[in-house]
Amino acid sequence: QVQLVESGGGLVQAGGSLRLSCAISGITFTFTAMGWFRQTPGKEREFLAGISGSGFPTWYADSVMGRFTISRDNAKKTVYLQMNSLNAADTAVYYCARNPRGNMARVPKDYDVWGRGTQVTVSS
Repeated sequence: QVQLVESGGGLVQAGGSLRLSCAISGITFTFTAMGWFRQTPGKEREFLAGISGSGFPTWYADSVMGRFTISRDNAKKTVYLQMNSLNAADTAVYYCARNPRGNMARVPKDYDVWGRGTQVTVSS
């Protein structure tokens, strides 16, 4: 019954920033860990960042460490991904997902609910 809806994507110039949001709706029995992934056509879905139910700890892929920051506001039932210093390689569809075990998972199979994604395009 839980639904995730991403927003905040769009077109941005290289070097710029975007903040993505993931709104959580429906029945949320607990505040579960969440994660962000991205995917380009013909490529495997790539883990980006994860966050525990309480907001700490967080964990990141090496490719975005220092540039992306995951956070959450449980009062608003929203998870965020702040993306800085964007480059053309960051162009992808970005997804948020729920990790019910809260085990610092980095693979899609450990996430059980997914949003539909939001497109991020970085112009070079």
